[in-house]
Amino acid sequence: MLTTDVAIVGGGIVGLATAWQLLHRYPQLRVTVLEKEANVGGHQTGHNSGVLHSGIYYKPGSLRALNCRTGKAAMEQFCQEHGVPYDICGKVIVAVNEQELPRLDTIFERGQQNGVRCEVISRERLLELEPHTAGIKAIHVPEAGIVNYAAVTRKLAELLPARNGQVLTGWRVTKMHGESEGVVIVSDAGEIMARHVVTCGGLHSDRLAKLTGHPTANRIVPFRGEYYDLKPNVQHLCRNLIYPVPDPNFPFLGVHFTRMIEGGVECGPNAVLAFAREGYRKLDINMADLLETLTYGGFLKLAAKYWRTGAGEMWRSWSKAAFVRALQHLIPEIKSEDLVAARTGVRAQAIAPDGMMIDDFLIEASGRYVNVLNAPSPAATSSLNVGKLIVDKLAERL
Repeated sequence: MLTTDVAIVGGGIVGLATAWQLLHRYPQLRVTVLEKEANVGGHQTGHNSGVLHSGIYYKPGSLRALNCRTGKAAMEQFCQEHGVPYDICGKVIVAVNEQELPRLDTIFERGQQNGVRCEVISRERLLELEPHTAGIKAIHVPEAGIVNYAAVTRKLAELLPARNGQVLTGWRVTKMHGESEGVVIVSDAGEIMARHVVTCGGLHSDRLAKLTGHPTANRIVPFRGEYYDLKPNVQHLCRNLIYPVPDPNFPFLGVHFTRMIEGGVECGPNAVLAFAREGYRKLDINMADLLETLTYGGFLKLAAKYWRTGAGEMWRSWSKAAFVRALQHLIPEIKSEDLVAARTGVRAQAIAPDGMMIDDFLIEASGRYVNVLNAPSPAATSSLNVGKLIVDKLAERL
């Protein structure tokens, strides 16, 4: 049986960043990352829009706000040191009517409290930055940027062996049981004994917590986000990042335009219930996953409260015309023929039994285990600092 000091279950960006920070602080440890797929970063990390978030949206004092600022700086430094391309291109958050102005003011106030470099700009200034954008007022966030988080994750995995770490792919964990020397982790590929275990399972984080013997009352509900790409002849309509004023009732930012680090412009996503935890296509259905969602009291309470919003998102998923109308709020010149269907992603949204969406990082430690139970956006931006938080919890046990 293989042995290791710390096993990290989940080879997304949070898991790899945790391994990186753990070996930086404790270089003598043996650290093993277990990933069920053939490659790292295959799910939320690899389907991420690639934005380096500034921290402007988040409630001051929350873990998201605190970690985004420090994590973004750490991510930029990592990319500089290891040759991962990124670009600090700036973004605008656009109010298109008078009704959105109070929410825009609230976002600006949060940005000020969180130490974000940002300013409220007039329509005239907005048109200098994004000439094709609608809007009567906006917030300019010059420090927002873009990067490829899958490339960051691959670089972390590449660097770990030099620090006494290893990544094992094809290791889908099915059981864990504690013994006097540590925890035996059983997978499809074999078994490994670890003194301590960190779970960073994203879409399966609640199930992994249950395997550790420390289940959470919250449940992961998957929401699929669908994107379109702008055709090359209309990519000039968006220079960098154009965002709407988000609905404060939801942790989703609304459909927006994102220039990608590899080139091109992506627009979306919507947010629709996925019928499988890894349901990247409309007709991907896992009956066990779906039944689990539809019988969970927390989801039923959420759906009862926001069914109109959910129905609108579903309609936009099936109707390209409806999707285009949403995009036209930001760029009126956009036409249906300007868009081609692009990738999709699935967001792991933790929902509490009372129907509330958990909108902050949630990390719990008990015994030999540290479970990452919720890692919403800006988890990728914040990942190197979130890794430090996890290591802090481990430090009390090592």
